[in-house]
Amino acid sequence: MNIEKIIPTDFRGCVSISKKEEILFQRAYGYADLSNKVLNDFETRFATASAGKIFVAVAILQLVEKGKLHLEDKIGTLFDFDWKQIDPGITVEQFLTHTSGIPDYFDESVMTEYEDLWYDFPNYRIRSNKDLFPFFINKEMMYPKGSRFQYNNTGFVVLAMILEQITGMEFDQYLEKSIFAPCNMTHTGYYELDRLPAKCAFNYIFDRERNNYRTNIYSVDAKGTGAGGAFTTVGDVRLFWENLLSYKLLSPAMTKNMLSNHSGENRCYGYGVWLTEAGNDFNPHFEGCDPGVSFISAFDKENQILVTLVSNYGDNVWKPRRDIAASLLLSVSKKGGDPIES
Repeated sequence: MNIEKIIPTDFRGCVSISKKEEILFQRAYGYADLSNKVLNDFETRFATASAGKIFVAVAILQLVEKGKLHLEDKIGTLFDFDWKQIDPGITVEQFLTHTSGIPDYFDESVMTEYEDLWYDFPNYRIRSNKDLFPFFINKEMMYPKGSRFQYNNTGFVVLAMILEQITGMEFDQYLEKSIFAPCNMTHTGYYELDRLPAKCAFNYIFDRERNNYRTNIYSVDAKGTGAGGAFTTVGDVRLFWENLLSYKLLSPAMTKNMLSNHSGENRCYGYGVWLTEAGNDFNPHFEGCDPGVSFISAFDKENQILVTLVSNYGDNVWKPRRDIAASLLLSVSKKGGDPIES
């Protein structure tokens, strides 16, 4: 099986396929720095947009297991400020499962372009979770809490604030302490766009009027929040999955709960992670999309195969991921299987 033929010839980013501890296929494409012709490679730190929600979810569940937080805890008791029209009875679990009804600062059901948020409010001011408050605190609830599933970015901003409230640390510092460092994810973090460390890829948006590319520095938050914005490498993503699925981050019972469906019949979502039906079980994946950013990492439980694709040009990662999964499944179904060709 030739994976290279599945990847579009104009793809820019990185593709990684592994089975247990063996890397089956790994390739980097395109430029991390287009102007200076610096190539992407396996140590390039890529932005991942909403994919960071899974890190916040794990950290919250760790606090639950330590007895410092409960899934039934309500924001009205966790914080002592006025939530105005927002229901103070929303629970931690409802934020984790996108069933809170809290007004979404970026409602993807009515907005298509994330950079539209910054017409009246400069993105360079968004460097912490509380900086997003003006976008939602004066709005009405979207629907009664717990009544349905609707993907919600504000919910994970609040979850990150809960981490900060309980631990006394900035949420990204706590994630470094509780997840990134224990997993040896040394190339992962939340960085300010005007203070990026070495090996971070620039993210590019195609400008149709000028027929060239511009970076996304005016299109996304200056620094990531609980809703997303982590930078990472494909190697660090693999380390995260290995530690999560070997119960080094959470207990077996809590890991099983996290990867179980909590969203109802129409959508499959656990705690901070998407799920795809696979027989009597679910295969987990996390993903993200921002201007100039696209990311997906999916794990096939039965075959123990991890597929991760990320692009710093916003290239389509979803179709090649599906095509790779289908090809791998076909390969496994054949007697002996076909080796992956370079």
